[in-house]
Amino acid sequence: MNWFLSVLKRPVDFKGRARRKEYWYFFLYSLILTIILSVIDNALGWYNSAEEVGILSGVFTLLILLPSLAVTARRLHDTGRSGWWMLLYIIPIIGFLILLYFLVLDSKPESNQYGSNPKAYEING
Repeated sequence: MNWFLSVLKRPVDFKGRARRKEYWYFFLYSLILTIILSVIDNALGWYNSAEEVGILSGVFTLLILLPSLAVTARRLHDTGRSGWWMLLYIIPIIGFLILLYFLVLDSKPESNQYGSNPKAYEING
């Protein structure tokens, strides 16, 4: 849960680097919370089938939108790429697959223009 909270502490910080662990744990916890909130929305009758969103899960999604974009940009920085690569999401299927590949890559071991390797800091720090 600390990885999820660490992202929320830097909700609009698009600078620096984020380890795979930070990104994927944030993704996992966000997904789990969204599913739980969707179940609660369904149970309370707050799910709109026409819009395919519930009140609680929709509000939660809006609240984590900027932190999600920020941690994705930092994750791309960790692989030596600009955060602008997120624009690949615009391209159906192919863009998603390319970004998925970038997001699962390991950190660049050396420092880059976005900062020092956070994995090395965690091991040495």
